[in-house]
Amino acid sequence: MTGVWLGRRRYAPTYRLQLELFEARKRGDVGDLMLCLEHAPVITLGRGAKAEHLLESRDVLAARGVDVEETDRGGEITLHAPGQLVGYPIVGLSPDRCDVRRYVRDLMSTMRELIARYGIDAGEMPGLVGLWVDAERPALWRGPPSAQQPEGTAAQRPAKIGAIGVRISRWVTMHGFALNVAPDLSLFRSIIPCGVTAYGVCSMQSLGAAVPEVSDLAPLAWIQLASRLGRAAETFVDASDVPEHELGRWLLSAGRANRVA
Repeated sequence: MTGVWLGRRRYAPTYRLQLELFEARKRGDVGDLMLCLEHAPVITLGRGAKAEHLLESRDVLAARGVDVEETDRGGEITLHAPGQLVGYPIVGLSPDRCDVRRYVRDLMSTMRELIARYGIDAGEMPGLVGLWVDAERPALWRGPPSAQQPEGTAAQRPAKIGAIGVRISRWVTMHGFALNVAPDLSLFRSIIPCGVTAYGVCSMQSLGAAVPEVSDLAPLAWIQLASRLGRAAETFVDASDVPEHELGRWLLSAGRANRVA
């Protein structure tokens, strides 16, 4: 699986690039790829997004430099911004991993393993997609609050640190995950993230962790996900300086070098 660092990019052209690579992967023209990047500020509306979960007008957001884009991933509304590691695996799951829930767990585990290096424990919340931590005690995830649990045995302040939204067609994936390393969390006030009102969002920085550069986390995420998928982590390349208009051709060439026969 080839990993690619794209640097900071706007969402719309990156989405078009994903679609191009997604179709190429389905045809077998390229091998498995994982795009890693930061996005310029953008709110994305998944297939399940509700209009009322966008709390500011598009004109106001545009004035603040925040794009709003509709997309075909699963899930509701979310936000991407600098300081967030975004991973877009474009991989074939057939024949041995044709299981959507398993793949989502692989993405979640990849993020969990990354932040564990920095002393943050995380886990799942039943009925809610994504990766969650206890903002009161980040070093220990004690599970979601429950009326059946004695006081002090569950998370006191669950907060979302990682989001997941995917599209799968013919068992080829696109979209992926977004891990909050050190984004401006105030931007999330413009939305109800993933339609969840009971809990907030957090970042590695807000939890007091030593914050790495997003570009340093990217190859670690690539290695971990490749391992979970049973793929060889073959090459990680830096395409952050490749101009937008050349990026598709450049990545198709890189992907063909890792083509699956």
